[in-house]
Amino acid sequence: MKCRILVLIVGFLSNVLGIYVTNLNDNCIRCLCHVAGCDLSHTCSEGYCGPFYISRVYWVDAGKPTLPDDNPDRKEAYEDCARDYYCSVKIIENYMAKFGKDCNGDGVTNCYDYMMINHHGGRACSSPLFLSQLGLRRLKLFQQCRFN
Repeated sequence: MKCRILVLIVGFLSNVLGIYVTNLNDNCIRCLCHVAGCDLSHTCSEGYCGPFYISRVYWVDAGKPTLPDDNPDRKEAYEDCARDYYCSVKIIENYMAKFGKDCNGDGVTNCYDYMMINHHGGRACSSPLFLSQLGLRRLKLFQQCRFN
């Protein structure tokens, strides 16, 4: 009975306060934004929108979060959410809640894993980043934000 009440309370709080993803804190979000480019004025280009350069597929996989009182079926809902910093953070949180895992096999799911998930996608995050120029660039940017 106590366990069932605890589960209900945790479920209620996650619905009211948002999703909680282990090790996805403000510093990690800042770092993920830095690695993506974190251009707060970025609208949409080449299929990617907002400061995190989120694709429509990523948004759909994240459950189609929207700005308050918006409809996920509205044509521009994806673009409007992805361009808004706080809504795009909600997209990241939802995506990591769905796909977050230990990508590098070190026994911990942390910000490095989330960065790998953002680079490779949620289903193929274990490939090394140093195999491509973009991956190497993202590794360098990740190291910069980790030490600032």
